Amino acid sequence: MKKVIVFLAPGFEEVEALTPVDYLRRAGVEVTTIATATASRNVEGARKITVVADMTLETYVSSCAELPDAVIVPGGMPGTVNVSKCAQALTLIDKMNEEGKLVCAICAAPALVLSKTKALEGRKWTCYPDMEGEAGVHAANHVKDVPFVHSDNVITSRGAGTAEEFAMEIIRELCGEEKKEEIRRGTVQR
Repeated sequence: MKKVIVFLAPGFEEVEALTPVDYLRRAGVEVTTIATATASRNVEGARKITVVADMTLETYVSSCAELPDAVIVPGGMPGTVNVSKCAQALTLIDKMNEEGKLVCAICAAPALVLSKTKALEGRKWTCYPDMEGEAGVHAANHVKDVPFVHSDNVITSRGAGTAEEFAMEIIRELCGEEKKEEIRRGTVQR
């Protein structure tokens, strides 16, 4: 069974976090939500929706011997900034990237979080409109006006409105085209 972790930091964008969680679980993927910036598992999103994460990042790092197949970093403010300041999260993203595991980020997260790791090096990527300047030297590889970019082991996307396409590309990569189509039909996507 494929395993995915989703970072939840205070101020995360609910749609960008929970759409992938929902769709991946429908696809049979084991998804673990991880509270990054607090000792509590209760994490309030950008729209004031509180989600109870499956575990804290500290617990995850101390209890999991092997890396998951993918990590997802949702956007949202100040959630993205909170993840970008979390050394354990950045270290885990770098480790996963080095191992060729899937690194996924949406909205402001590619520019503000992945740019602090090696995940964007030499890869095409996208993010929330006009945030690409925050990625420093990686801005040159930014792709505009597409719902998502899949470059090597990195999938990036633009925002809440592209969360479904983002989630479906992650499913396609982890579970195959057939499973993606099954989920697409079952959720009545166009």
